[in-house]
Amino acid sequence: MQQIVDLQNSQDFQALGVQVISIARDSVQEMAPEAAALGITDVPVLSDPNLEVSAEYDVLQWAIENGEPSHTFVLVDQTGKIVWIKDYGAPDNPNRTMYVEVDELVRVIKSHLNK
Repeated sequence: MQQIVDLQNSQDFQALGVQVISIARDSVQEMAPEAAALGITDVPVLSDPNLEVSAEYDVLQWAIENGEPSHTFVLVDQTGKIVWIKDYGAPDNPNRTMYVEVDELVRVIKSHLNK
């Protein structure tokens, strides 16, 4: 959840005017205490226990061994069209990570907002 905290607290990210929504397989009851402890207030934390939303956004192609989604970012425009998607934790990503530097996300998202 540190990724969410850092995005929420980044002025550069906030200046992009995009909404972050965290979607995880965990239940809201499991995530809520940690979100509250970390001060996550501006980012909705949603539960996808049946992976229906994950399947709709085609992020399960990068699922880890237990079938759970990895660390995927999806940028959706105002019409609902996916304009950028990347899984940073995917096995085929040489820099596989579960945390992406905010500066990198700002740069990549900014480049797709200008298209």
